Amino acid sequence: MPEIARHTLPARRGKAVAVNAGESIRIINTHGTQVVDFWAYVAGHMGEFIGVEQCRATWTRLYPKTGDALYTNRRRALMTLVEDTSPGRHDTVIAPCDNERYGLLGCTTYHDNCKDNHHAGLLELGLSVPFTPGSINLFMNIPWDAEGNLQFAPALSKPGDYVTLRAEIDCIAVMSACPQDILKINSQKPVEAHYEILPA
Repeated sequence: MPEIARHTLPARRGKAVAVNAGESIRIINTHGTQVVDFWAYVAGHMGEFIGVEQCRATWTRLYPKTGDALYTNRRRALMTLVEDTSPGRHDTVIAPCDNERYGLLGCTTYHDNCKDNHHAGLLELGLSVPFTPGSINLFMNIPWDAEGNLQFAPALSKPGDYVTLRAEIDCIAVMSACPQDILKINSQKPVEAHYEILPA
């Protein structure tokens, strides 16, 4: 069996990759501290993509567990979470960061961000969309309490923890190694992550 190639998701940057039905993408938190914002689109139909609102309504939960499908904005199962070696906290509440968000956090110049990383990753494949969907923020730890208060806490994952997502439909997966270095979600030091495409 051929060796599976491991690809780098550079710190503070984004990547997009085609994943055919039956194949899987494994996203590895190499250092254990890095949040990876994640999106996926139906290949050839960029108006259909993972909808976090539709996912939460079907899961009746704020984060996915192994065996859960990731549903599109048309409520079709696009991918399935088939493996998760992390503690399992993956945020679906917080929007992908953008330059305006960093302005609210005190930045006065441009700051790398997941919104722009998402579009840059798609552009490398010759693709574009005029919007930015909500992301599933892999490894992002956002605790909440009964009063509805949220916290931005460090990731709970360990070095080498990973999630594996199997494509149910041909899709375009998009990842951003979140550049957040003000709040504690990446322990204030964004680093690279890695990913692999696994055969059907």
